[in-house]
Amino acid sequence: MKPSFLSFGSWNLFTFLLALLFALPFLSLLLTAASGAENIWGHLLQTVMPGYLKNTLWLMLGVGSGTLLLGVSAGWLISMSEFPGRKILEWALLLPLAFPGYIIAMVYVELLEYSGPLQTQLRQWFGWLNYQDYWFPQITSLGGAVLMLSLVLYPYVYLLTRTAFLQQSATLLEASRMLGKSAGYSFLQIALPLARPAIVVGVSLAMMETLADFGTMQLFAVQTFTTGIYHTWFGSYNAPGAAQLSLSLLMFISVFIMLERYSRKKQRFHAQSSVQTAHPRYRLAGIKAFFALIFCLFPVIFGFALPAALLIQWAIESWRGVMLERFFSDAGNSLLLAAITAFLGVSLGLLMAFGSRLSKHRRVHWAVRLVSLGYALPGPVVALGVLLPFAWFDRTINNWAEATFGFSSGYLLSGTIFILVFAYLVRFLALAYGSAESGLGRITTAMEDASRSLGKNSWQTLKRIHLPLLSSSMLTAGLLVFVDVMKELPATLMLQPFNFSTLATRAYGYATEELLKEASLWCLTIVLVGLFPVILLNRQLRKSAPQNYQDI
Repeated sequence: MKPSFLSFGSWNLFTFLLALLFALPFLSLLLTAASGAENIWGHLLQTVMPGYLKNTLWLMLGVGSGTLLLGVSAGWLISMSEFPGRKILEWALLLPLAFPGYIIAMVYVELLEYSGPLQTQLRQWFGWLNYQDYWFPQITSLGGAVLMLSLVLYPYVYLLTRTAFLQQSATLLEASRMLGKSAGYSFLQIALPLARPAIVVGVSLAMMETLADFGTMQLFAVQTFTTGIYHTWFGSYNAPGAAQLSLSLLMFISVFIMLERYSRKKQRFHAQSSVQTAHPRYRLAGIKAFFALIFCLFPVIFGFALPAALLIQWAIESWRGVMLERFFSDAGNSLLLAAITAFLGVSLGLLMAFGSRLSKHRRVHWAVRLVSLGYALPGPVVALGVLLPFAWFDRTINNWAEATFGFSSGYLLSGTIFILVFAYLVRFLALAYGSAESGLGRITTAMEDASRSLGKNSWQTLKRIHLPLLSSSMLTAGLLVFVDVMKELPATLMLQPFNFSTLATRAYGYATEELLKEASLWCLTIVLVGLFPVILLNRQLRKSAPQNYQDI
């Protein structure tokens, strides 16, 4: 006899209801999309949908190719080659991850636009009078957006492929060398196929971040699904149209995920490095070492060093005119939101992971898995899915209060930071849940059995056994959620209360008013905060990487 929901234990019921709560945006989007009085879907197909689909596909193809080239090549050179500067570049290649796409876009717009310092200097040097006298690539274009996102997203691919190369069997590469095969042959025929799962995951993460990007697309005037949702909601006040665009994007993401998983169906990769076997490293010299150094320096310089240097210079130049009271207010708001969300995300993620571990019911596991998809959703989709039900709740309570007591209750939820925190949790709870689930997977169930045999209940077991063992994983998850909230732009723009700004929204506001130098202090603060997970990732990589190599 199948178990009913009434037979669920307290942990089952708690986990299921919590998962349903954070799955609320999905349901609200479905209901709102179906509520349109007219055929909005047909109108969207005839007007904006082809352009959104075309730009989104080209954007994903371009960023996917760019991150694949930069990430895989750098991962192979760093893990399997020896050349001057490799040890520094090993961690420096992760630094562009600290830059949100919209901030590096702001920097290069200021640097490369017609009135920017580079074109101004070129006109002075060559005596050009206006733009008709010369040609200069347009940065605010689809190609420019592809370049910007490739520079900041390739570390996803580099991180995973570098780890995959280091964990491959040293025996296979040694056998290839003994057969007289070149390093290029070993890379293409042995290492690359074995690293395919890691490469696919890294490129998929980069593409998901591309789909979720709003600030770069808005600054570069590239119309995609994400910007279309924002403009349909705020420009036309068309909630059903925005919901239908959101569902179109969700279907697009779902098809992408299914294709990625189908491409790896029934494939198994078992080659694992042995710590007793020295990993072969190809020593490069001369022109090969020079080109390897230049190739690895390119993304570090243009993805981190140059933008960071310009931000520092602009911050020094404009600090006298900076309204420090406004800056500290925005920084305080960002820190408050990030701290609250990180604490709640880690707590709820741990409870959900533990409840899912205890549960034997498929419905609980499916509900939890649905929540974990939130990280794949762009900010505007999450914001719209959260705003619609909370706005309905506020209107319902307000109408009831006016009819019953004769006064207006106003915005109880949708006009406060509560809705912002809830949207952040929908978006980033998957990070905390994934860390907790991974940590719990490393704890044997024998500990739980021993705890129960001593008369301890599930809550006491979690508190006294699991929580101390998971402290490191939870701190890491909290840091990742904290930094992501600090960088989040579109959801904050759509849901922030009146007269309430964060570092990200203020910087974006300055950028839209072409006050990019004035935004430098705000941008620099976000980048500095983003360095913390980069440092953490580098430390973890150094601990997990094999330490014994041999040059060949």
